[in-house]
Amino acid sequence: MTNLGDLKWVQVDQARRRALLVPLGSLEQHGPHLPLDTDTRIALAVARGLAARHPGTAVAPAIALGASGEHAGFPGTLSIGTQALIELLVELGRDAARDWETMLLVNAHGGNRDAVAAALARLRGEGRRCAAFHVSPTAGDAHAGRSETSLLLHLDPSAVRIDLAAPGELAPVGSILDRLRSEGVRPVSPNGVLGDPTGASAEEGERLLGELIDRCGRALGELLVAEPAHA
Repeated sequence: MTNLGDLKWVQVDQARRRALLVPLGSLEQHGPHLPLDTDTRIALAVARGLAARHPGTAVAPAIALGASGEHAGFPGTLSIGTQALIELLVELGRDAARDWETMLLVNAHGGNRDAVAAALARLRGEGRRCAAFHVSPTAGDAHAGRSETSLLLHLDPSAVRIDLAAPGELAPVGSILDRLRSEGVRPVSPNGVLGDPTGASAEEGERLLGELIDRCGRALGELLVAEPAHA
């Protein structure tokens, strides 16, 4: 199994259902050079790459709207907020537990982390086996920088306006986190970039994707051998 949406129910019924992988992204600005759904594309690529290696896993349709309020200053961004995302993930996890031994959230947007943590805590408290893998950028490359640009150049070069790629705010994210939360991204970085996309390449993106799939695979392995939670 790979993409759950492509299957018929009888195929799912006859298969071993070890893990449901749920890609979690966002619809938000990614600088002038990357598409709004960058995070969702990356989450899908990691989840599909992992599912191709592991029998008994399938990839759910991506959750393409997340908690992106910090990007509200840029047209095109759509956000459902942290609380709504928590409830969505909790209900999804409860329903998935009917058919799947485990659920792994593959999250590619940092703004979703609080919702993911809260949802997993509730689901585990109910005795459900679930976990998350967070697609982490390289240091100093938090948003629409070299890593994400390289990944998109590998996944879909036609979606990248590399001629518009330019550095944004280069300060370490930790040093500007309070401003990002209180003011949003645009006052901190007018072009929406946190990092420097120049020098990105498809070759680097291919390498990064392979590393992310490997790391996600380790997270899945830990989930599959973990003791079931008890309500």
